[in-house]
Amino acid sequence: MIKSKTTKRDTREELESLVDQFIKQNGTIQQVNMGESGLVDGKYNTSHIGFNEPKQDRTPLNHVVAAIQQRKHTKSPTIPAVKKRPKKKIIYDDFGDPIRWVWEE
Repeated sequence: MIKSKTTKRDTREELESLVDQFIKQNGTIQQVNMGESGLVDGKYNTSHIGFNEPKQDRTPLNHVVAAIQQRKHTKSPTIPAVKKRPKKKIIYDDFGDPIRWVWEE
């Protein structure tokens, strides 16, 4: 069965029903004044993001990068070129009727 594509109207109705359901469960909607933002003193509040610990030193992996680069530049053994097989081609006359077969390389 093919699922129908959701339209803007369907999405709008679904959002309105979710808001109505939230309000019926004694949910309150907080009003925000125009122009207000979530910034505190013009900066994002990053305490909730999880960057509270000091920056840790990274483990140097230069030897791993060098090994990968070396593998990129080494050539693998070349595969011998496969000879192309001749193909059978039809020769047609001026009226489009086949005349004969010819082998082409």
